[in-house]
Amino acid sequence: MASSTASAEKLSITNEKTDQASASVTNESVRNDDPEKSAVAADGVPVETEKSNWNKPLRFYLAFFCLLLMVLMVSIDATALGVAIPTLTTELHGTTVLAFWTNISFMLIVAIVQPIYASVSDILGRKPPLYFAFVLFGIGSIVFATAPAMRLAILGRVLQGMGGGGLDVLSEVIVADITTLKERALWIGLLSIPMATGCILGPVIGALFSEYATWRWIGWINLPIIGIALPLAIFFMRLKPMEDDLKTKLSNIDWIGIGLFTVGSTLFVVPLSWAGAMYPWGSWRTIVPLVIGVLLLIAFAFYERYPARAVFPYRIFKSVTARVTLFGAFIHGLVLYALLTYLPLYYESVRLEAPLQAGVSILPFCAVVMAFTGIAAAGVDYFRKYLWEIWAGWVFLAVGVGLFSLLTRESSLAVTASFQVIAGIGLGTIFTVPPIPMQASAPTAEDQGLAIGILVSFRLFGGLIGLAVGATAFSTTFAKSIAALGELPEAVSILENSNQAIGFIPYLRELDVPQEVINPILDSYDSSWRTVWYILAGFGAAGAIGSLFTKELSLESDDKGRQHMDDESSS
Repeated sequence: MASSTASAEKLSITNEKTDQASASVTNESVRNDDPEKSAVAADGVPVETEKSNWNKPLRFYLAFFCLLLMVLMVSIDATALGVAIPTLTTELHGTTVLAFWTNISFMLIVAIVQPIYASVSDILGRKPPLYFAFVLFGIGSIVFATAPAMRLAILGRVLQGMGGGGLDVLSEVIVADITTLKERALWIGLLSIPMATGCILGPVIGALFSEYATWRWIGWINLPIIGIALPLAIFFMRLKPMEDDLKTKLSNIDWIGIGLFTVGSTLFVVPLSWAGAMYPWGSWRTIVPLVIGVLLLIAFAFYERYPARAVFPYRIFKSVTARVTLFGAFIHGLVLYALLTYLPLYYESVRLEAPLQAGVSILPFCAVVMAFTGIAAAGVDYFRKYLWEIWAGWVFLAVGVGLFSLLTRESSLAVTASFQVIAGIGLGTIFTVPPIPMQASAPTAEDQGLAIGILVSFRLFGGLIGLAVGATAFSTTFAKSIAALGELPEAVSILENSNQAIGFIPYLRELDVPQEVINPILDSYDSSWRTVWYILAGFGAAGAIGSLFTKELSLESDDKGRQHMDDESSS
């Protein structure tokens, strides 16, 4: 009898465990068909959950508004200066080399510091690095806005990059902390809207300031935004405190990894940015630091398997979905930043539009990117699936960018706008949706913030590579095309050096030369941009192929990130 009772108890326990395991599998891998019943209890009975994601305390919304201001500010700052560089250089009597560094230094520094901020914030907590980033960005903005010389303007941009990189990546990391995976698509989508808006408005704001006020306002405009965002972070962004003492926290930081990554990535991205612009690709000034940078990054990759709190933990990369998502983020950044930089230049060079007019001409592209960052996120939130959106987004991206190659100097505005819309749908969708499977693939909920930080870093590194690849492709094609024209008139003889072609674009509208001279030159610009579109479309196709290996993971987790909102602590 005792044996029978024991057997019955064992059978009961076994069945209970089986039921619980079954319910767990169901909850993690298959969404309940009813979107209002997405949670599954341990006994397998569906539990009613709130469909709305809006039932949050006021403190949450004020903290989230702070994050929106952060990404808007950094996005505007990253894109506003490019169109104002000629005005700034003239006023400060700068050289071409100094103008180059003023423009590129911000993005270079942002790309380098982002993974460091993500890693350090995982150990020290989000708030100390966040405050540090605010201070650096504010000081950098003041230094830039008051700069009496180009070198101080560059210093200001470097400080802004050191702060802006932290503000940018920590905004997405904190969203992963304070929301559950189940609801995160909505909040990431909302965060992406000011991010895309800033990228859109940045060039327009820069053009307006440089033409009607002063380029210095590109720095000053940040201070009132900081004045609103920083108090919101201090008083309302109350995150769960990290328990270790400061000495333990500092000892846990991967100092060797940070050193290897900082030096290696700097030596890698700097020659990529100046190759073809300041020095030829075959110059030792390009090759030597590039090779050393690659070797240090390889050493960094091997070293990262050992630290307990690595900058890029190996566990984040174990999932196939994580790896292909990071590959896609790299490609997306490559295409996005190249288009944001080169599409206005296409209109300025081929259609001889002023910078402000060129900004208006790409509004269809920018508006659709901005709209679909929200629409795509809403789709994931409603359907509870993301895979079909990722596939569709990559198809739109590759096809839309490929269609740019069909444009000619005679193409109508309707045709150019329609091509922009197609590409914008893809880029906007891929901006928002891939962070969802990246976080869903993380080993634990506490790793989701770090996972999104790594994805943001991959996207920006892709952007740097995209700018370098685009510039090289343009210069190579332009050199062949312009050489075929023979000897050029003195007014345009500078174009015989293809590295000067992009810098000469603002002067094309002012040329007083016959049409039979200018038209072949404009055709050379047109064919050179077409090469860039071909290459970007090829990368888009590679991203589409890579996305086929993404898996549909469950989004029905109620776990929050490492530092979720703490109701009891103000730290």
